[in-house]
Amino acid sequence: MKILVTVKRVPDPNAAIKVKPDGSGIVTDNLKYVVNPFDEIAVEEALRLKDKGGGAEVVLVSIGGKTCSEQLRTGLAMGADRAILVLAEQELDSLAVARILEKLTRDEKADLVLMGKQAIDDDANQTGQMLAALLGWPQATFASKAESLESEAEKQGIPGVVVKDGSAKVVREVDGGLETVEAPLPAVVTVDLRLNTPRYASLPGIMKARKKELKEVPVDSLGVDVKPRLKVLKLDPPPKRQAGRKVASVQELVQVLHNEAKVI
Repeated sequence: MKILVTVKRVPDPNAAIKVKPDGSGIVTDNLKYVVNPFDEIAVEEALRLKDKGGGAEVVLVSIGGKTCSEQLRTGLAMGADRAILVLAEQELDSLAVARILEKLTRDEKADLVLMGKQAIDDDANQTGQMLAALLGWPQATFASKAESLESEAEKQGIPGVVVKDGSAKVVREVDGGLETVEAPLPAVVTVDLRLNTPRYASLPGIMKARKKELKEVPVDSLGVDVKPRLKVLKLDPPPKRQAGRKVASVQELVQVLHNEAKVI
């Protein structure tokens, strides 16, 4: 089985993000970049499926400039087999990314695509769904393993995503709780934060990652339409939080909530 996993380069979620004065983007000077946390969980899940199944090949894919190779090397150090970097310096919207991934998925003849449910830089949460639609494949989104099921799942040795007999079984989060779905392969699965805890890259893994294949592919060579359908006009920082206000009595609190806040 071949598993394709997306790896997006995003700003460190623990870094202080500043918006440029003209609103054209964020200040990138001295900004640390990491693997998108949701994608890191997808890489871990693919490696667990490989460890359990034996014969799976895990192929990482990233789209962007040459600097994205740093995040791909991180995934290779975790245990992935090889990586593909699609070189694209221009800004790409979700549809363009989905079309690039469709081309790579077909060329690689992948059996399963694992993706983070969203990227923390734009929070779009739509590339996985678009990819499944373009491929005509079944999809399972928000793959998760709830804490209440963790002990029972561990007893049975069941990970969050189970691949068996040509199908994938996924426990996913919905508004009312948990839902278990089963989809025939090939399929697209997007993962949520509670699915697993990504492993740390070991020193031997880091050394091996240097010798693993990282293929660079110019986006123009794929013959894919990457013309943007979405344009970001302006970025604005969130408004500063206003100071709290004290009231003298419950009656005054009710009046404020009713007349000013309009919540009752």
